[in-house]
Amino acid sequence: MPGCGCFGATRISMNRILRIAAEFHGRLSYSSPTGPGMKAITAAKSPMRELSAHILPYVFFTFVCYLAIGVQLAILPSYVHLNLGYSTVLAGLIISIEYVATVISRPRVGWMVDRLGAQKTVVYGLATTGVSGLFLLASAFALRLPWLALGLLVTSRLIMGACESMVGTGATVWGILRVGSEHTAIVISWNGICTYGALAVGAPLGVYLERVFGFWSIGTVVLLLGLVPLAIAVRLPAAPVTHGEKLPFHHVLKRVAPFGMGLALGSVGFGVLATFITLDFAHRHWTGAAYALTLFGAFFILSRLLFAHAINRLGGFTVASVCFGTEFLGLMLLWLTNTEPLAFAGAALTGFGFSLVFPSLGVEAVRHIPPQDRGTALGAYGVFMDFALMVVGPGAGAIISGFGYPPIYFCAACSVLVALGLTRWLAAHEAVTASA
Repeated sequence: MPGCGCFGATRISMNRILRIAAEFHGRLSYSSPTGPGMKAITAAKSPMRELSAHILPYVFFTFVCYLAIGVQLAILPSYVHLNLGYSTVLAGLIISIEYVATVISRPRVGWMVDRLGAQKTVVYGLATTGVSGLFLLASAFALRLPWLALGLLVTSRLIMGACESMVGTGATVWGILRVGSEHTAIVISWNGICTYGALAVGAPLGVYLERVFGFWSIGTVVLLLGLVPLAIAVRLPAAPVTHGEKLPFHHVLKRVAPFGMGLALGSVGFGVLATFITLDFAHRHWTGAAYALTLFGAFFILSRLLFAHAINRLGGFTVASVCFGTEFLGLMLLWLTNTEPLAFAGAALTGFGFSLVFPSLGVEAVRHIPPQDRGTALGAYGVFMDFALMVVGPGAGAIISGFGYPPIYFCAACSVLVALGLTRWLAAHEAVTASA
């Protein structure tokens, strides 16, 4: 039965998984079997493991939040289209509508992080996740009234969008403030590992739960994922609130906008894959859509484990350019493939390429932002990705209605190609400014 193997794997303690990842991260980045620098390299491994150990308790909340999102990801489009009987456009919209709330809430969440503190923002986000789970659970028991089930589902998704904004931004800034701004790229990288690791685990887990227990079990899991981690969040040390004159949100937004545009264009591939690959596989009579999402997440994590430190060594623009090129190849493979194994390869390559887009451009985006506005800056930067994911669902759904599924991957690849060109222009502009 699809999903059973992945479900068994989730029974491993999450703390154990994160410790293994942290150790693996340190080994990949600093170990070498031979050479005169071996002693220095070995000595460097311990600080990196210590740094990762300090970061993981905070980004763990990102994992929890995105696990709540992930268990729904492979279920909701087919539930809306096949069970409730609505169109593919609406099936895509049910995923994208979450990002409406995320876009709207980002400015307020940035204000919360900078003024109330990251810990309180995360706590509020987790509590709101539990509320989202309640509406999702109610939707499961309204199946005989499709309009009511859809309304409850939309409400749940909108609330979930605000949760994502609060927990994702709050956990990132919380980690940065605890370990220091010089480790911003590492914190963002670990946050992304938790994000897409949760999606990789959540997609097959959601499929398993829905097949064995029914759709109601998804709402129950989301409810528990919101409420149980609150006991951990309130016990962790709070990060100090940075004081100083705060920039208006629209000023911060203007500063990060060029980098955010690159992020938005590069996020289209992920949005298309996450929203429609389950329906695409079902249309082709393939059965492994959840595994395609898992491969995307697994290779996303692998890329961050292997190359997270490349941002500090090579610069954000260089890393982003390589990432966009890799993501482009993965999306082109998804467009051209007629076999399930090649579709899996395309999903994996897309995840591998998309992996470092957010932190590589994010480091450049916040480089010149005052410390007291970093939370607002990260929130403003994330708005662009949220907006892209918000419009991808209905936009790609319309393309599917007229031309079928493969063209959505080609359009996403073209978007990524534009992001690559914008990144090279930003790099050239930064070099000219620095030399002036």
